[in-house]
Amino acid sequence: MSALKLLVVVLCGTAMMAAGQAPNKQQPAPAIIGRAMNGPPKNMNIPPNTKYKIITPGFHKRKYEVACSEKGRPGCYVGCPANCPNKCLVFCSYCMSFCMCDIFPGTSCGDPRFTGGDGNTFYFHGKKDENFCILSDNNLHINAHFIGNHNPDLKRDFTWVQALGISFDDHRLYIGARRSVEWDEEEDHIQITFDGEPVDVDAVKDARWTSNSLPGLLSVTRMDAVNTVMVELDGVFSISANAVPITDDDNRIHKYGRTNTDSLVHLDLGFKFHALTNDVDGVLGQTYRPNYVNKLDIRAKMPIMGGAPKYRIVSSSGLFSTDCAVSRFHRTNSTTTTTRRAVVSYAS
Repeated sequence: MSALKLLVVVLCGTAMMAAGQAPNKQQPAPAIIGRAMNGPPKNMNIPPNTKYKIITPGFHKRKYEVACSEKGRPGCYVGCPANCPNKCLVFCSYCMSFCMCDIFPGTSCGDPRFTGGDGNTFYFHGKKDENFCILSDNNLHINAHFIGNHNPDLKRDFTWVQALGISFDDHRLYIGARRSVEWDEEEDHIQITFDGEPVDVDAVKDARWTSNSLPGLLSVTRMDAVNTVMVELDGVFSISANAVPITDDDNRIHKYGRTNTDSLVHLDLGFKFHALTNDVDGVLGQTYRPNYVNKLDIRAKMPIMGGAPKYRIVSSSGLFSTDCAVSRFHRTNSTTTTTRRAVVSYAS
C-alpha cells in the first residue's frame, strides 16, 4: 500500500472514532414507522406467545406514538388504531398495533361480542344483573356477571361483562370492574379478591402479587399502572383484564343510552387456557372442543348465540355457583394439572 493510501485510511479511521464510531462497525437500523390496524389481522398467523406491549394514550389524547424495540431489531414507532385510540396492543416484531379485542380468538367486546376458539365471532347478550357460565370444565369454572342499560328508544337492553367468578379446586377468584359515576383514567377500577381476601398490587406497571397459599402458582401482574392486569394460574390459565368505560363517542355512535349517573365500567378480557378437556362447555368454552360444530350464520352482521337459559346461573349463591345446566365442574384438587393444550381467547 502506498504511503498516500495508508495516510487516507488512518485519517478516515481517526475521523470515525472522533465522531464516536468504530471503523467498519455496522450502524443500527433506522426505526420503523408502524401501522395501526383496524380489525383483525388478515392473512397473518401471529403465534399466541408473540411478545406484545400495551400502550395507553389516554382518553383525551388522540395523537400518541410509542417507541418499542426488541433485541437485535430496529425500533418501532406506532400509535393505536382509530377504533381504539385509548388503549391497544403493539406487536414490536411486526411493528403493528391492534385493538385488544381484534387480535386473538375468543375476544368479546361491546354488547358482548365473542370470538370463539374456532375463530368465529358471535354475540351473546345474556341479561342485565345476571350471571352466566362462560366456561365449565372438570376443575375450572368461570362465570361472568353482566351489567346493562336499557335504551327505551330501541326497546332493548345493552349488556357488558362487569366481573368474573372463577372456581378451581376449593378456591374462588374474583376479578371485577368498580362502578364509577365519572370515568377517571388515573384511578384504578380493577378489583380482585382471592378466597374472599383483597388482592393488593402496587399501582406501578409490572408490579406483581403472588399468592401465599399457592406460592409460585397464582399471580397478578400490572400490565399498566392502573386498570390493566394479568392474572395467571400456572398450568391452567392466563387472564388479562382491562377496565374500560362507555365513552361519549361509544354512547353517541351506538345509542347505548348512558346517563350521567353511571359510566358503565366493564371488562375487556383475554383468556389463555392450558389444560382444557375435550368435554369443556359454556358460552365460550364449548368453542374449544375438538368436535364443536358452529351452527350460527357466521355471514350475518350480528350472529347471535341463543340458548341463554342453559348457561344461566340459577341458584342464589351468585357468581361462584356452578349449577348451570352445562356445568362440568368437579373439584379435583389438582391445581398443578399437566398441560394438555393451550388455547387463546378474549372477552369483554
